[in-house]
Order: sequence, then C-alpha cells, then structure tokens
Amino acid sequence: MRYRILGGTGIEVSAHCLGTMMFGAVGNPDHEECVRIIHAALDHGINFVDTADMYSGGESETITGKALKGRRDDVVLATKVHFKMGEGRNRSGNSRRWIVRAVEDSLRRLDTDWIDLYQVHRPDHGTDVEETLSVLGDLVSAGKIRAFGCSTFPAEELVEAHHVAERRGLPRFRTEQPPYSILARGIEADVLPVARRYGMGVLTWSPLASGFLSGKYRLGGPVDLTSGRAALTPARFDPAIPGNVAKLEAVEQLVELADSIGCTLPELAVAFPVAHPAVTSVIIGPRTMEQLEGLVKGAGLVLDDDVLDRIDEIVEPGRNLYRPDGVWRPPALADAAQRRRALGDRAAG
Repeated sequence: MRYRILGGTGIEVSAHCLGTMMFGAVGNPDHEECVRIIHAALDHGINFVDTADMYSGGESETITGKALKGRRDDVVLATKVHFKMGEGRNRSGNSRRWIVRAVEDSLRRLDTDWIDLYQVHRPDHGTDVEETLSVLGDLVSAGKIRAFGCSTFPAEELVEAHHVAERRGLPRFRTEQPPYSILARGIEADVLPVARRYGMGVLTWSPLASGFLSGKYRLGGPVDLTSGRAALTPARFDPAIPGNVAKLEAVEQLVELADSIGCTLPELAVAFPVAHPAVTSVIIGPRTMEQLEGLVKGAGLVLDDDVLDRIDEIVEPGRNLYRPDGVWRPPALADAAQRRRALGDRAAG
C-alpha cells in the first residue's frame, strides 16, 4: 500500500517507514550492520528513510548516506533540523541563519544533492515562524529540499504556522511527525484532527512506546536501568514509579490481546497507528535484522473493530500513560518565570 504524503508535491511513501534514529546511538553502533538493515528494509518495499542531524551528532545521517549509495532514487529521504549541533548560540533553532547552515551540513553527511522532506524538529519560540517558513520556502526554490514539514509540534503551533503561511503568502508545513502509540494517544484529541483539517501527511514515531510495547518489559519482571534507553531515562522505566506500573499493567492486557489474535505485541503495536485515518505512515526504528522482520509483519496486520474496541478499553482514546516527548517541553511549562507572576503581583486583592 502507498500513500501520498505531501499534498501537491506528488511524493508517495509505502505503508510503513524505516526510521534510522537509533543507528549509531544507544541502539546498534555497527555501521555495516546498520547499512545491511537499511538495505533489507528497502528490499521489503520500504521506500522512506527518516533521520535527523542531531541523532548521534550527525552519525545517523552519515550511516544513512552510506547505505543509500547507488539507491538514492529508490527512497524518499527525510531529515530534521532544530537541536543543538555544537558549541555556541547560533548552532541550533529554527532561524534563517542556522537552517541555511544546517541543511548544507546534512546534505554533506547524507552525501546527496537534495533532501525530499526537511523537517523542523521542534518549535522555536525565539524565532518567528514566518522566518522559518520563509527560509524553508527558499530552500525549496533553490532545489536543496523538495518539501518541508515539522515534528512533534503541538496542535496550536500547527494552526499558527498555517495561519502565518496563509497571511504572508508563504509555503506551509506539509507533514507532521508526532509520537503515537497505544500507550501515548494524546494526539488523537488535537494534533491528528488538525492535521486532517489542513491536509497534512502524518508520519508517526515510537509505535513501541520507547520499548514498552516490545515485550521486553513485563509486570513483575526485572528491569535493567543501567543500559539502553532505560539508562538514558530511568524515570520512564523504574517499576517503583506508579506511572510505570500503569504502563506495565496495560502491557499485560495487550499481550493477552495479541495472543488472542495470533500476533506478537510489537506487531500489534505497529498495526495500531496505521488504523487511524489521519496517519499516513508509521516510522519504525529496528536495531537488528530480527526486529526489522517482526516490525514489517506488524505493518501488514489489519486490526478489526473488535480488536480496536478492546484497545480502547485498555487505554482510552486521547490518553497518554506517559509523556512521549522526553526531549522538549514548551517554554510555558519549562520556564517557571512564564508560570509565575512577580512576587509583588501575586496577591488576589
């Protein structure tokens, strides 16, 4: 199955996408093995490869460029810009100055003349979105990128960006890449309806909920907090934390559901986002060939209404059992000064 994801650009992707975000990082550090996994994914019919400049400080882009040697025309190639890439104040964000520099760095690491989909990795409240849309439009005109989108933008940021584009006569974001899984369904209430309203392609990430839907973590079982993802964010995995217990309890019910329909938990997890009418494709991040094979099976699994109804009973629609974006928080929440009046102004009278 194929989907058109970028409106009038005519770019299409397969029903399941390959995300390389783990390669060379806390996942598989073996470059040659990562290349083999990408080649195997392409042989399975996957034709979309997603990465970002900040994954392992550019290493993921380098691996991706190596893997696509001689096969560049076979894929839709996507990468991202926003996060800090070195020392200094001017090596991050969504400003014209940084994006013009960052896209050249990504093109060099990817060893390509163009990027099919260039995505703004997070909002930048220090830069007017008009400036960001303007420079991205210029990069399209220059032929360095074919289209552009955003990643993990709240619904209100999507609305603002579209209104600014309309008012200023600028090209608009064509895609959004949000986290979405059975355990993190918050975007069903706002981001997904907004994306449908504006005709945006939606490429969801983290279908395995940071590994909780991989089958590795079970209620009452041991959790190693010294390696992998658990070592990076132990608060997400520590079974002594009540929120993690709620995730594990949901996992037990989902394992039972998967068994009842003859599939694995990861297959169920990957099939779930595809069922939503707003979702164009699901990004997977396999670290091994075995994981790739299992995840591809999930992309071909069709869930009927009875199964989706049962999932709704386990995790109600629109509910997050954890905060899926552990990297970025809106300044309105992260900066205490934006949440508190000056001391002298706090009296009610």
